[in-house]
Amino acid sequence: MCILYQSYKNTCYLCNPEYQTLGKNLDFNHVAMLTQIYNGHILTPEGWIQGGSVIFDEGRIIEVTRSSHIAENVERRVDAHGMHVLPGGIELHCHGGGGSDFMEGTPEAFRTVVATHLRHGTTAIYPTLSSSTLPMIEAACATCEELMKEDDTTIMGLHLEGPYLNPRKAGAQMPEIIRPPAPAEYTHIVEDYDCVRRWDVAPELPGAVEMGRYITGKGIVAAIAHTAAEYPEVKAAYDAGYTLATHFYNGMPGFHNVREYKHAGTVESVYLMENMSVEMITDGIHVPATIMRLIHRMKGVERTALVTDALAVTDSNSDRAFDPRVIIEDGVCKLSDRSALAGSIATMDRLIRTAVMLAEIPLRDAVRMASETPARIMGIYDRKGSIQRGKDADLIIMNDDLRLQSVYSLGRKVEE
Repeated sequence: MCILYQSYKNTCYLCNPEYQTLGKNLDFNHVAMLTQIYNGHILTPEGWIQGGSVIFDEGRIIEVTRSSHIAENVERRVDAHGMHVLPGGIELHCHGGGGSDFMEGTPEAFRTVVATHLRHGTTAIYPTLSSSTLPMIEAACATCEELMKEDDTTIMGLHLEGPYLNPRKAGAQMPEIIRPPAPAEYTHIVEDYDCVRRWDVAPELPGAVEMGRYITGKGIVAAIAHTAAEYPEVKAAYDAGYTLATHFYNGMPGFHNVREYKHAGTVESVYLMENMSVEMITDGIHVPATIMRLIHRMKGVERTALVTDALAVTDSNSDRAFDPRVIIEDGVCKLSDRSALAGSIATMDRLIRTAVMLAEIPLRDAVRMASETPARIMGIYDRKGSIQRGKDADLIIMNDDLRLQSVYSLGRKVEE
C-alpha cells in the first residue's frame, strides 16, 4: 500500500501528478521522515474534522485525512487524544517578549522575542517597531533582512508603527520621536531595504495620503494608527490604499462632540469602510468583551485579526519594560502616570482563549482571526494560515480548556 494512501479519497500525494504541482516534488527519501498527528479535532478551511490526521514532513503538510489510521513509514506518531489541532498563529503586531524589544535592533533581541512567542503558538511574526529614529529603523531593517535570509518562514517582514503619527494620540509612543511623513526618509527605507511589509501612519497628517499611495505601490500594507481622523480623512486614506486599522478602538477617537455638533470618529469611519480590516487586541483589557463581540459581528472573521501588541516584559522574569515610562499593572502595560495603556503582555494562546471564553466568539472564528485572516491581510495565505496540503507545517494543539499543549513550526516540535 502507498505510504500516504487515503481510503476516503483513494489517492495520495506521491501517486497523483495533480498534487505534485504544490511546491517542490517530493522524492521518497524526503517524505520518509514523516510525522502523523492522529485522533485530532482538526480545523480546516472546510470546517472541523473529528478524529482525523495531519501528515507532514519537516517543512510542509503532505496530507489531511478524515482517518486516524496510522500510515505506513510514518516515523513519528502523535496521538492528539481528541484535542484541537489548529493552524499556527500569525502575529501582525508584536514589539517584544522574553525581556527583549525589536527596537534594540540586534539579532539577539530579535531571536529572543521570536522564540518567546513561538513557544506560545505564534509560528509566523512581523516584528514591530514603535516610533523610532532613522538609525534605529535602519538597524532593525538590517537585522530583519539578515535573519530572513537565514530563515524566511518565521520572521515574515518588518512592521513600522510610526513615527508618522498624531502626537495628540501618541499613547505610549515616544512623543519626541513622532514626526510628519518625510518623503526622503520613507523612500530611502523602502528603496534600500526589502524587509518592510507594513507601515502605520496617521492619515490626517500632511503627506499621509501621498505616502499611502507610494508604499502600497511597493507592496507594503498601509495601516491607520494613533490618529484623530474623522470620516473625510479616513475615506481619503482608504481611497489611497490604506486597508488596515491598527489596534482598533485604541489610539483613535469614536463618536464625539465638537462643541455642540456630533462627529463620527475614526472608529465609526472604519466600520463604514467595508473592505478595511482591523486588529483586535484580545487580552481582555485593551478591548472589553462587549466591544470584541461588536467588532466580530460588524467586521466579521474575514476583516478582523487578533494581535498581542506585546511588549518586552511578556513571558519574562523581568518587570522592567524597554521604555522606562512603562509600568506593568493589572495584567497590562501602562504609562506610569496611568494616562494610557502602553501595550500588552499577551501571547497568541491567550488571544484565542480570551476571545472564546470571555467574548464568547466561536473557536473556529477565533482561530481563523489568529491565522487565516492575518495571512490574507499580508498576502501569505498561499503558504500559511490554514491546515491544507502543500502549506507550511505550522500547527498548534490545544486542549478543551484552550491551554496550549504543543507547537510545531515547519513540522518541528517547539520545545518549551
